[in-house]
Amino acid sequence: MRRCELSRKTKETDITVKLDLDGQGSVNIDTGIGFFDHMLTALGVHAGFDLDVSCKGDLYVDPHHSVEDTGIVLGQAFAKAIGDRSGIERYGSFFIPMDEALCFCSLDISGRPFLAFNACFTNERVGEFDTCLTEEFFRAFAMNSGVTLHLREEYGKNDHHIIEAMFKAFAHALKAAVSTNGSGVLSTKGVL
Repeated sequence: MRRCELSRKTKETDITVKLDLDGQGSVNIDTGIGFFDHMLTALGVHAGFDLDVSCKGDLYVDPHHSVEDTGIVLGQAFAKAIGDRSGIERYGSFFIPMDEALCFCSLDISGRPFLAFNACFTNERVGEFDTCLTEEFFRAFAMNSGVTLHLREEYGKNDHHIIEAMFKAFAHALKAAVSTNGSGVLSTKGVL
């Protein structure tokens, strides 16, 4: 049973995440930020996770707190759902093309959080989503999930396509990494 339900309430956000790593890609997302909802929907569908995210945030300020805090809670939920990391493939890498854009993700469910992020956006926003929040979301997820995460834009011109290709590459890399292999912990140390 690799699932978790987690809530977090601060003065800036009130977030609930339900995550099932062995789901069917059923998603229900409501953050109040249309483009971010679209990206989280792509994440759940392409990873094959059941994902329910509800976020009520201080959008009158800007989307930053909502996006970052969602990454925090989703990362924590992922860490709880994956458990001791035994019996999983652990690593995942994937390229995703989206029209003129090509993005790459490689990750390790290692227990050692790290983010290497390389993308260059030409616009401040896609819809109401600040493009700089792409990195903030992935950093929050990596630091709270214990995942070593590398994301790279190979090339692209349309920021919508670049960000969406990143989320989908991330989803497919996660899907590969959480797949079960029936063995113990994949580590020469015997533990992660």
